[in-house]
Amino acid sequence: MDEATGSHPLLTFQDLFLHFLAAERRLADNTIAAYQSDLSSFLSFVAGRGVTDPASITTEQIRDFLGRCHRDGISNRSNARRTSCLRAFFRFLLAEQLVASDPTGLIDLPKPGRPLPKVLTIPEVDRLLAGEDDGGPLALRNRAMLHLLYATGMRVSELVGLPVAAVSLGGGYVRVLGKGSKERLVPFGDQAREHLSAYLRDGRPRQLKKRRSDFLFLTSRGTAMSRLRFWQIIRATARAAGIKKAISPHMIRHSFATHLLEHGADLRAVQMMLGHADIATTQIYTHVDSNRLKTLHQKFHPRG
Repeated sequence: MDEATGSHPLLTFQDLFLHFLAAERRLADNTIAAYQSDLSSFLSFVAGRGVTDPASITTEQIRDFLGRCHRDGISNRSNARRTSCLRAFFRFLLAEQLVASDPTGLIDLPKPGRPLPKVLTIPEVDRLLAGEDDGGPLALRNRAMLHLLYATGMRVSELVGLPVAAVSLGGGYVRVLGKGSKERLVPFGDQAREHLSAYLRDGRPRQLKKRRSDFLFLTSRGTAMSRLRFWQIIRATARAAGIKKAISPHMIRHSFATHLLEHGADLRAVQMMLGHADIATTQIYTHVDSNRLKTLHQKFHPRG
């Protein structure tokens, strides 16, 4: 039974706590409203089980409440917030000598977890990279940037900051200066090489005219490109390709890593190419692949 507390005696303790948050801690109205919502949900839960005094609330009842929240589809992040609210509530009651012990002392905060990265499918990548090409310098630049981004999984800041000298067309690799000024070599394939060559031969000189620049990718004025401008380019290209997802340069990086692992790449090799200091950061892409396998199993297995 999950009744509203109504005029239940527990409401008195809730009101005291909320007054304390407003008068003593001077929390914002929105914050107090969030505390009230979380606390009301819990007090309704225990009131439905005959509890009338917070001193009789047990650790097991709190665990039962959080377990029910989890079964109802409440996220770990929201459950962590509710746990924090209950901790603050019982610490207040303990300080006011309204309870003799804190039943939240043995309750661990649920790990919020990391959201799985959103990725493009391989057909969507193909459509994005196909793009329209009018032969102009900007179209040559855009295609070279997109191909290089997907071929290497670089961060957008690394891509727009690339100097010309960082690219070895003959060797098929790019020298990337990543976070913490750590340098790494990332290979790229024939298609990226082809589009880079076309841009360096026919596009970039037309952008520069008689100017000079060390940057590889330039604006129409011959200056270095910003991350925002490339974001706009990639979104416009995706719309033109009929891709409905809210695309970003980082989604291309996620897709690079996910597609490599789907096709059998070594996790440590992907870590090196992405420039991750800790392999645990790279392992999130194995979860993406696991989710894909589960979906395939459910779809095609006769008892999936």
